[in-house]
Amino acid sequence: MAIADYLEGEKSSPIRHEYLGGQIFAMSGGSEDHNRIALNIASWLKFHLRGSGCKTFIADMKVNISIAQRTADLFYYPDVMVTCDPQDTEKFYKRYPCLIVEVLSPSTESLDRREKWLNYQTLPSLQEYILVSQSAMKVEIYRLDAGGNWSLEILEADDLLVLNSVGLTLTIAEIYDEILLP
Repeated sequence: MAIADYLEGEKSSPIRHEYLGGQIFAMSGGSEDHNRIALNIASWLKFHLRGSGCKTFIADMKVNISIAQRTADLFYYPDVMVTCDPQDTEKFYKRYPCLIVEVLSPSTESLDRREKWLNYQTLPSLQEYILVSQSAMKVEIYRLDAGGNWSLEILEADDLLVLNSVGLTLTIAEIYDEILLP
């Protein structure tokens, strides 16, 4: 499928689809906890970034990644995404996110950890990639250092999530507000 056809179809489709080099894949719906966690994070980001020129997006905004020396394009729907780049003017997708958050689901966890993570790393603007568990108070943050290397930090219940890309610190409790975990 051509990119233009995909983008036009997504405008009216009742289901969201991710686009991987010409093929489209339907996305499953998320649970209440998935939605609440993403909303908690996006709400804190939106409030914190108000007036800064940075924009927070949730669920329905695509990120576009050009791969293989710009011979193929991918479009994913991150759970939460922030872009601070004034070049990011497309209405239906963004190309320059500095922060991407994925809330892990049993059906998508391996995709978020492998395929998406490998492709997200090719975004020159990306500084932090966050994976948030639904089943435990656990947050994984991949952070790009000055040398161009990615490091992993694993956070649990009493820790703080420091988002250097946007200058925001959240408690893990704020991320899991109104979530009942076993």
